[in-house]
Amino acid sequence: MSERLPANLDVDAPLFTVSVAARLADMHPQTLRGYDRLGLVVPVRNRGRGRRYSLRDVARLRHIQHLSQEEGINLEGIRRILALETELDEANAHIDRLISLLEERQLPLAPRTFTVGQGTVHLGRTVRTKPARALTAGD
Repeated sequence: MSERLPANLDVDAPLFTVSVAARLADMHPQTLRGYDRLGLVVPVRNRGRGRRYSLRDVARLRHIQHLSQEEGINLEGIRRILALETELDEANAHIDRLISLLEERQLPLAPRTFTVGQGTVHLGRTVRTKPARALTAGD
C-alpha cells in the first residue's frame, strides 16, 4: 500500500475541501470561510468556486488557532503577526540567495558584526542582544 504514496508530498497542493480542512484543523467550516473573507487563509478556488486547502493552509489554520486560543490574540493582531512572519521568511530567503551568490562567486564571507538599534546583525541575520552601542565592523 505504501508504494502507491508519492515520495514527496507537495505542501502547497490544493487537496482538501472546507469540511476536510476544518476537520484537520479542528475548526468549524464556517470559521475557515470567515478566515478566507478576512484574508488570513486564502485557499485556491476550483472551477466551481469551491475552496481547496493545502497542507500549508491547514498548518496556518492551526497556527491561527494557537495564537487565538492559547495566546489570546485578536484577529487583527494575528493578521499582523502573520504578515510579519511572512516578511521575515522572505527576508531570510533573500539572505540565503545572497549568501549562495557570494559562495558561487567564491567571494570570502568575512565575519562581520554590525550593531544597530536593538539587535546585532551577523551576515545579515538579526540576533537580539543588549541595547545598541556604536556601529562597529569586524568585532
